[in-house]
Amino acid sequence: MSDSAQKRGTLFAGGLAAILASACCLGPLVLVTVGFSGAWIANLTVLEPYRPIFIGAAMVALFFAWRRIFRPVQACKPDEVCALPQVQTTYKLIFWVVAALAAVALASPYVLPLFY
Repeated sequence: MSDSAQKRGTLFAGGLAAILASACCLGPLVLVTVGFSGAWIANLTVLEPYRPIFIGAAMVALFFAWRRIFRPVQACKPDEVCALPQVQTTYKLIFWVVAALAAVALASPYVLPLFY
């Protein structure tokens, strides 16, 4: 598997795990905010027992993404995509966006009760 595909895969896994970790708490709030309603929204709380597993998966995936993205450029061969500065900058930007979204998603169950 190429280095670029591994970086994309770990970033995707980290983002997906963060979304799943917050599905029990942030999901219903987002759905109600955009206008969806119904008793079925309460069923999303079924995912609450799995939240620690999803948090762990998000942290592991983001760690591996960080390790792959922020390694020295000397570790890349000159003809590989990871040696291009534009690609490195783009991956770093995407990593920080995903990390920020994961932090918001993971902190939401603790912060949201302060608003209601």
